[in-house]
Amino acid sequence: MWEIAALLAVAALAALWADSLRAREHAVQAGRAACARYQLLFLDDTVSFGRLRLARDEDGHLRLARTYTFEFSDTGNNRRHGAIVMLGGELRDLQLEPYRLQ
Repeated sequence: MWEIAALLAVAALAALWADSLRAREHAVQAGRAACARYQLLFLDDTVSFGRLRLARDEDGHLRLARTYTFEFSDTGNNRRHGAIVMLGGELRDLQLEPYRLQ
């Protein structure tokens, strides 16, 4: 009986891992798009995982909320920080550290 429980646990972890990879890719795309929109440089072409928690969507259902951080530059000579919150596979919030407009 414990073999079935172990298989279910492994399957659940694999599903969580696959869902996390999809959410991360969506976060990278959102970061790139925001930087392109505001004429910023999306540095290192990646996001890093920051936090995992449960949150409710607009329908009141519990979903995984993942927070990712990234770096961007407004001048090419500095690094500024940004954050992306994904609720499931959807963009929930995107924040950019204040930067100088040119």
